Amino acid sequence: MLAKIPATVVTGFLGAGKTTLIRHMLQNAGGRRIALIINEFGDLGVDGDILKGCDDETCTEDDIMELSNGCICCTVADDFIPTLEKLLNRENVPDHIVIETSGLALPQPLVRAFNWPEISTRVTVDGVITVVDGKAVTEGRFAHNVAAVDAQRKMDENLDHETPLSELFEDQVACADMIVVNKSDLLGDTEADALVTRLRGESRSGVQVVKSTMGALPVDVLLGQGIGAEADLDARGEVHHHRHHHHDDDQHDDDHAHEDDHHHEDHDHHHAHEHEHGHDAFESFIVLRDEITDPAAFSAQVADVIRRHDILRLKGFAAVTGKPMRLTLQAVGPRVDTYFDQPFGTAPRQTRLVVIGQTGLDRAAITAALAA
Repeated sequence: MLAKIPATVVTGFLGAGKTTLIRHMLQNAGGRRIALIINEFGDLGVDGDILKGCDDETCTEDDIMELSNGCICCTVADDFIPTLEKLLNRENVPDHIVIETSGLALPQPLVRAFNWPEISTRVTVDGVITVVDGKAVTEGRFAHNVAAVDAQRKMDENLDHETPLSELFEDQVACADMIVVNKSDLLGDTEADALVTRLRGESRSGVQVVKSTMGALPVDVLLGQGIGAEADLDARGEVHHHRHHHHDDDQHDDDHAHEDDHHHEDHDHHHAHEHEHGHDAFESFIVLRDEITDPAAFSAQVADVIRRHDILRLKGFAAVTGKPMRLTLQAVGPRVDTYFDQPFGTAPRQTRLVVIGQTGLDRAAITAALAA
């Protein structure tokens, strides 16, 4: 049976930084062939043109497909599924598919579509990444330019225009496997950390919340989450299920609109931040140790270290006493997967782990805890 192709869903309001994050991902794909499905109905074609500038071998023109008829969650059957099938039926199948939603379409129905029989055996949702504008959310606005988001909504007749942005935001957070607090350079450390803590509290347990600047996140952190989101939809509760015109909500929506207008001074200064902070915000290092005796106990130990030190990814292999095969270990947050993959052969029988996290990891403590 062929392995399913992983697909990552990227959601977040207009202006949160989805395109920048994806462009950065494509430029640093490290040889992975990434195909892209874009669903931006507001400013059609613009994202596609920006991203088409990335034509190296990992992402060619053919690898970018655009859904141009509105909200992805309303057009699943006649637009999204055929587009996905077209990608899956190609000779050179992509290693990974990235789907950018408009941020107004709910992520949940899109994830649910992966259970459709035509595609369910061939593709899986690797993870849902929600990008948030750290500065706007801290200021209680959800989007840098609320007027632009509202204009984008009005262009799509499929959408329920009554839903307050706060509820759409809750849906995005509820569905996320990773929340990227973008533009964190515009916040002080205290503010940024407070927002990270708050979003951790509002999301499901085990969801990773990371800070980024200009969408610069290591590809190893974004892709390969291996979540299989389509299999645990119940946990990703939708808040509002496309409510239509409940009059008791009208007042609430009006208040919301005024509150948004009130906040709407265009903070365009963030465009001055053209310099790429790159990966200064992330670090990785290697921990070596001798053989282990009990794989299950070691997995539990690794999960514990990851939780205590907020490690994003940990991967590598271990030598297990009495076993000729090496034990491969991969962890996304505290979920640790292990399997025996190949004999050590002439390679030294040692345990070698790569630790990836946001800058500031306590290397000494982590090394000691993993070697204990």
